[in-house]
Amino acid sequence: MEQKQGQGQAVVKDQPKKPQPQHWSSHPVFGLLAEKEAEHQKIVSKQSKSLQEAVAEYRRRYGIPPPPNFDKWYEFAKTRGVVMIDEYDTIQETLTPFWAFSPATIRGRAREALGHPDNNLIGALIRKGAVTKIDGAWNDWQKNATRDMMKSFIQWLPDMDLPFNVHDEPRVVIPSSDLDRMVAKAQKTKARVGDTSETLRNSWSATPKDMSDGSKLEDVKFTRFNVFAHQNVWTHSRMSCPPESPARILEDGPKEDNIASYTDSPLGFITNKTAFSDICQSPSLRETFGFFERPNAYNIVHDLFPIFSQSKLSSYADILYPSPWYWAGKVTYNETREVNWEKKTDRLYWRGSTTGGFSRAGGWRRQHRQKIVSDLNSRGNVKILENKARSGSQDWQMSTAARSSFRRLFDVFFTSVGQCDPEDCEAQKQFFSIKDGVDQQGAWQYKYLLDIDGNAFSGRFYAFLASKSLPFKMAIFREWHEEWLKPWVHYVPLSLRGDEWVETVRFFDKEKTGQHEAEKMAYAGREWSKKVLRNQDLEVWFFRLLLE
Repeated sequence: MEQKQGQGQAVVKDQPKKPQPQHWSSHPVFGLLAEKEAEHQKIVSKQSKSLQEAVAEYRRRYGIPPPPNFDKWYEFAKTRGVVMIDEYDTIQETLTPFWAFSPATIRGRAREALGHPDNNLIGALIRKGAVTKIDGAWNDWQKNATRDMMKSFIQWLPDMDLPFNVHDEPRVVIPSSDLDRMVAKAQKTKARVGDTSETLRNSWSATPKDMSDGSKLEDVKFTRFNVFAHQNVWTHSRMSCPPESPARILEDGPKEDNIASYTDSPLGFITNKTAFSDICQSPSLRETFGFFERPNAYNIVHDLFPIFSQSKLSSYADILYPSPWYWAGKVTYNETREVNWEKKTDRLYWRGSTTGGFSRAGGWRRQHRQKIVSDLNSRGNVKILENKARSGSQDWQMSTAARSSFRRLFDVFFTSVGQCDPEDCEAQKQFFSIKDGVDQQGAWQYKYLLDIDGNAFSGRFYAFLASKSLPFKMAIFREWHEEWLKPWVHYVPLSLRGDEWVETVRFFDKEKTGQHEAEKMAYAGREWSKKVLRNQDLEVWFFRLLLE
């Protein structure tokens, strides 16, 4: 897989169709568990143990010296017991295109974005190591949490104006040709910085004269952001994809997903989650993922603006930052309501609403949450793997079985219908079995918890990881933690195609073998979340981002 630096998305070249195995000497999930655990342990063991090592690793990865106050960041991270000292490639990839512009241009675009009231942004102005102004939009909890997330390290930041997105949905997508030029220019700039023989100063330059005193957001009479919620946005979303990618290829006929980029199994067990969430490789998302059908909110710009968002799709150029939703504990885990593994119910459990997009003219049939709930409760046959060998050996082969045989393994239902025109809301109420609303803490009664993208990231994931249950996650949206949380190590990744859903749950529900692996992963995710998803960890990542 190739990374296109600066884009923040994986660009996977089309791969030739390779013959799919029809027999396995062991269940494919066993191989994935062992492989991904080994990869994770190798990364953890290689983390830098000193400031000197961290600086050397930074230079090795990025070819440039670290920013001023990197030593302060390192001390901040070490005193808080942060495990992942070196894994911040997401920051570099996201920020690389900005190296194509002068600092004055970037500052100007931040002011422009914050200066128009219809842009739905929170503006945080930092002057002399303090937030002198934070305003905009209506979201008081997000403003307060964002400000408080910076309190413990703000003294080490330069003066800056920061635009934070108040919408769930991302905001910035750049045409591929423009993005290519930016990245090429950025790489030249980085090369000059990396080759400089000048003496480096561990301090910021003086505050530029074009910056305000930080007491107010400047008024701007125009905006480059366009607003068109509740419309199909696939054409906009794919414009940063390479022209030769499946999402943009011009050949006649249906465009096929590059499934080989993220799985080598006929059932579709995800082997590469980065490739799976790359929308450029999966044009089918246009008709299966709610955001592309009709996002609930959509304020978009096609020039590169420094907009900080809590999650984004692979093709978008927003700057990811740790979500204040998580930091503020908006979805809690109450351990007093927890149940030990052996007492939990053997089912994959989910309750939620029809968020994920706005439904009009029957569009709910093309949205991901509705697809998942519908398919898991449907009739007919499903694909499974069975061990056909005798005498204790293993020969796993593809087979089919009645879905009704596995009904007991699933408890997945909507509790409310919304984000739809009246006729579409009514149609969904008639089609789905709507269950009563439930207490979130009741989820801990189940061994397997399903986490699904909504309008963007779901917001429940950290609570699920903290529990003694095993999270299963279907996510196209990416968050800041992609390098720190690993599929098949801390949670089970699911595709949107769904061929592997039943077999994945079947595997983990098998007596002794699968149950042991499920409990082991649930425990691993729980313990790892205590090490890398504390508020201190979010602050360290945020500090590193803002230094850059």
